Order: sequence, then C-alpha cells, then structure tokens
Amino acid sequence: AVFTSPLRRAMQTAAPVAALQSIEVTIADGIAEYDRASSDYIPIEELKAEGLPGWQDVLTGDAHRSLGIDPHVFRSGVVDAVEAIIEAHPGEKVAAVCHGGVINAYIAHILGIADPSGFFYPNYTSIHRIAAARSGERSVLSLNDTCHLRGTGLPIGLFGGA
Repeated sequence: AVFTSPLRRAMQTAAPVAALQSIEVTIADGIAEYDRASSDYIPIEELKAEGLPGWQDVLTGDAHRSLGIDPHVFRSGVVDAVEAIIEAHPGEKVAAVCHGGVINAYIAHILGIADPSGFFYPNYTSIHRIAAARSGERSVLSLNDTCHLRGTGLPIGLFGGA
C-alpha cells in the first residue's frame, strides 16, 4: 500500500512510487505536516539562509506553537494515523509519504523521546524504515536514508552533497 499526506508535495512524491507497484495512492489526512494550514511552504533551507523568523522557531522547537499547534496533540494524531495504517495492513509492506514533522513525531514516539518538537532533520525524500510487529512492538530499521539519490544530481541531505 502507498499512503500520502494530502499536501501536494507529498502526493507528487507518492504517485511514481505507487505507479511502480501498480497500486492506488491512499490519502491519509493524519500524516499531513503541522504547517498544513499555512498559505505557503518555505523550505527550512530558505528560512535559514534568509534569516526568516520561522528559522528561530525551528531552532527553539517552537515551530508548532508559532502556528498555534499544540505539539502534543499533533504527535498524538500522527501516532494514531500511522498505527491505523499499520493495523489495516498486517504483514504487508506499506509506504507512507509524509513530512519531517510527521517523521519526527512518529520516530520519537517509537524511541520514547518525550519532547514532541522533533529531534533530528529528516532529509528531503529520505527513507525511514519501521518494522511493526502484530504484538505492538515497533523497531526503527533505518533512519534518514538517501542512498537512492546517489548519482542523480539531487541533493542527498545537509551533509551528503549532491
């Protein structure tokens, strides 16, 4: 199965993934980014390079709050949405195309990190693999993998070059 956030940037990424598997994309509202109601999307690199106010919010962990989003409520919604996807697809491989805040929220939940604001920078188009046992156990198998971008000329993360 392939699930995607309803945000355009995620749906555009999910489409070729689903097409390669000849399956439909399912939109999952619960894996939309916390800034989904913003009128525009400014990549974090632009926030930083231009010294925009949102960059300080990211550094202090207040990006959620500056948008009026309770990070605990956001995290709870993400966990519920991902767990519903897992429950609906036992024994299957599932791709969920989402966003950095969503990835941070769910991985932090698995690792037992209490701070809901995020703990790392997920690279664009990075892959994070989670094993989900029917017993409820969740394991992080890989985090922030961008090896699929090598040789494409696309950036492979903050520290990986192109």
